[in-house]
Amino acid sequence: MSPAPRPAVAARVLELARRVLTIEAEAIQALSDRLDGSLVRAVDLILASPGRVIVSGVGKSGHIGRKFAATLASTGTPAYFVHAAEAAHGDLGMITSSDVLIALSYSGSGEELLKIVPLIKRQGARLIAITGNTSSPLAQEADVHLDAAVKEEACPLNLAPTASTTASLALTDALAVALLDARGFGADDFARSHPGGALGRRLLTHVEDVMRTGSAIPRVAEHALLADALMEMTRAGMGMTAIVGSDDRIVGIYTDGDLRRSLASGCNFSSAGVAEVMSLGPRTIQARALAVEAAEMMERLRISQLLVTDEGGRLVGALNHHDLMLAKVI
Repeated sequence: MSPAPRPAVAARVLELARRVLTIEAEAIQALSDRLDGSLVRAVDLILASPGRVIVSGVGKSGHIGRKFAATLASTGTPAYFVHAAEAAHGDLGMITSSDVLIALSYSGSGEELLKIVPLIKRQGARLIAITGNTSSPLAQEADVHLDAAVKEEACPLNLAPTASTTASLALTDALAVALLDARGFGADDFARSHPGGALGRRLLTHVEDVMRTGSAIPRVAEHALLADALMEMTRAGMGMTAIVGSDDRIVGIYTDGDLRRSLASGCNFSSAGVAEVMSLGPRTIQARALAVEAAEMMERLRISQLLVTDEGGRLVGALNHHDLMLAKVI
């Protein structure tokens, strides 16, 4: 095991880490205070474009650019990343006159980007530049310039890109979210671009996808005996049974909790009708509702089962916590 750091070293580590976080937080706040109509013009330019957004950069700006392109693509704005150096060696053919190029360069004077900008503009593509220098060549060439300047880097040498990359990341996130909102991009849209994993399951799974149907639904007629209801509860193994009328509309429910109350009251199980002891007005959910809504309802109401209805209020399914867990909704 490595020895614990000496107190003086530990204090220095924490002091430096806090300084980095403070500088970067102040850089983002300054960026927020400086936002103006340029961001609005950038949003308008992208929304008006019939093509895609191409993001380009080199070095640390390139890393930020890759993340930005991925965020745009997953939130309703078709986008991809093109490395500036690769663009000069053939990838320029991926960019059309209908596209918008977003170029990231803190200095705004990177040779690789400046080499391809005139070629891109010549074919009619529009240019949004994100730099830390408003008078840089890249900023001057841009149709819209977004200022990502920071007062200082968080690096003690004021050399390594730290606060500047944080500011660029935050600014590109702000642009992506503004576009998301302007496009009316919602949860269902987000789910379609994130079908894998827990997020997709939560956003795409509907109650009808996981509910029990047909003979798996515990149900008895409203004129049934309580003994019949108990047999149905045992058969289905859901800890309840629905009580339905002749048209399959739900008139009540009989649960494990109702069973305990029946036992406590000395109910005659062989002669009592289930309608005498059932609970009226059970909680229901429609089949087309999201499964995550069913999970939220169960948690909020502290219940473990739900009856599922169609739009006409007829029983079409049943659901419990276990079903949601198997579907990995919860």
